[in-house]
Amino acid sequence: MLAWIRAVDSAPAVVDTVRRARRALPGDPSFGDPLSTAGPGGVRAMARAADRLLDDGPGASREVSLGALQVWQALLERTGRGRGTREVTIVFTDLIGFSDWALAAGDEATLDLLRDVARAIEPPVADLGGHVVKRMGDGMMAVFTRPDRAIEAAFAARTALAEVRNGGYRPRMRVGIHTGVPRQIGADWLGVDVNVAARVMQAGGDANVMASSVTLDALEPGLLDDLGVRAKAYRRGLFAAPLRGVPDDLRLFTLTH
Repeated sequence: MLAWIRAVDSAPAVVDTVRRARRALPGDPSFGDPLSTAGPGGVRAMARAADRLLDDGPGASREVSLGALQVWQALLERTGRGRGTREVTIVFTDLIGFSDWALAAGDEATLDLLRDVARAIEPPVADLGGHVVKRMGDGMMAVFTRPDRAIEAAFAARTALAEVRNGGYRPRMRVGIHTGVPRQIGADWLGVDVNVAARVMQAGGDANVMASSVTLDALEPGLLDDLGVRAKAYRRGLFAAPLRGVPDDLRLFTLTH
């Protein structure tokens, strides 16, 4: 009987059915992936615990458990208990093609490169009033109290990164910027707006700087011009997968300097 239950639980058709059902539930249907469970405390800590307690592989029971946590998080957000008290602008970054390069380069070269990248991109964040919340392999998360400073820091970091080399590898970075009211827990931040910022970065494709309409709407008129930045509406490619965990009415823009 136990073997039969495990077989049903891991059956692709069953897992796919439960995943489709999660899309109809309140909250982020991607809840439970590394971007949704990053950070300490609260519902995300429980999601990480569920990942450890349940099988790492796909399973209907795992999806049901994460679906329940997804709804719980959505309810917290709606009642204000999952949100913070002040607006901040969240920046996510990561390097394009880093994983493939690191696999061939080895650990020592990889660590050397990551140190060089940190030395290049983190000072502009601090200089413009931002705070590096966490480093995530080849990426980082930072928060700013002003959206214009976040945009300025993103381009300053990319300019500094252009000077970094390791052997024949030249790191290139994509950036996602979103403004919202996440909740600060200790030195970390969590909430739907953190997830959205990470998804905005995912749209960055080939080393682009992306910003949400919420961030651009928070800017004073003329500030983009003062920064020498242009915003072009983002249109998803015909064969590109849609971004999950992003509000339907959220518009994305590609920023160029």
